[in-house]
Amino acid sequence: MSKSKKNIVQTKNQIDKFIKELRTSDFEKYEILIWLRNIVWDTFPKVNETFKYGGIVFSLKENFGGLFVSKKHVSFEFSYGYKLTSKLKLEGTGKYRRHLKVTHLNKEMKKDLISLLEQIRLLDDD
Repeated sequence: MSKSKKNIVQTKNQIDKFIKELRTSDFEKYEILIWLRNIVWDTFPKVNETFKYGGIVFSLKENFGGLFVSKKHVSFEFSYGYKLTSKLKLEGTGKYRRHLKVTHLNKEMKKDLISLLEQIRLLDDD
């Protein structure tokens, strides 16, 4: 097996383990994470995933964000969040990153999340 294929398998195994452990330890956050991850995959069928910093990091040409589980919420981090416009309350005061704290399934926010991801697609094409 080539080194890159081995890394892909290792990453998939890490993500699968992370998700399985979350399902056992906190089913509510598991449901939120899976829902958000599915929105990313539905928007970007060829998205790349890696397991970094204790969460799932997404990339197209470059890393654009990730999902991280905290004690009280699931955080959707946006690498270049300062460039994004949204009705959703993106938090963060750093130079680039912004994040969205998701505390419960909120199907009304799906359209706004897809809008953010479409903006990311345009930024990634630049």
